[in-house]
Amino acid sequence: MTAARNRVTPLGDIVATPLRGAWTGNRGGRIHSGREIVRFHASDLWITCALEFRGWWSEQWQPNHFTWLFFHDEAVSFAAGHRPCALCRRGSYDAYRQGWADELGVEVPSAKEMNAQLHGERIVRGTHRRRFHPMSWGSLPDGVFVLVDDSPWLVHREELVSWTSDGYGPRRRMPHDGTASVITPPSTVAVLRSGYPVQIDASADG
Repeated sequence: MTAARNRVTPLGDIVATPLRGAWTGNRGGRIHSGREIVRFHASDLWITCALEFRGWWSEQWQPNHFTWLFFHDEAVSFAAGHRPCALCRRGSYDAYRQGWADELGVEVPSAKEMNAQLHGERIVRGTHRRRFHPMSWGSLPDGVFVLVDDSPWLVHREELVSWTSDGYGPRRRMPHDGTASVITPPSTVAVLRSGYPVQIDASADG
């Protein structure tokens, strides 16, 4: 069977690949027509959800229903600009909010506040073009994605691990000096720096 176009890359693109996802989620509404993706997003509510919750089940590609998307792991979903769902991932949602507050020195944010800030950090306003953020290599925690040679690489255990539509691949030494072009939104980078236990697929360990 041909893979459906409902997998999300670290750059936020929606592609067709057989790579299985550890998480599902959506972008605030319906972005499909039939079995085709026809919009980049429906609102600024970009969330990552558990594959199973309370035995609920929902058919793919339903008319007048939000579009299910899938992520290889949580690090990929964070790089794409999504955050944990407050319903099916309440513990992760609360940990994410607390990490946000602790690292950014603000009150614990509401979902609406996080959605608005993340939306401005992930894409250039009025477009679908990704924003990249210059940060020092030494400031990057595990779980962050960076752009190297126009491709996404994961920061993991002081190395960089390449990511493709087939999953994690070769690795290289992570620089310690200079500036990185960071894909993961800065607010989520702060959450990761706070110690949030991001889920990374075991294949990243080599």
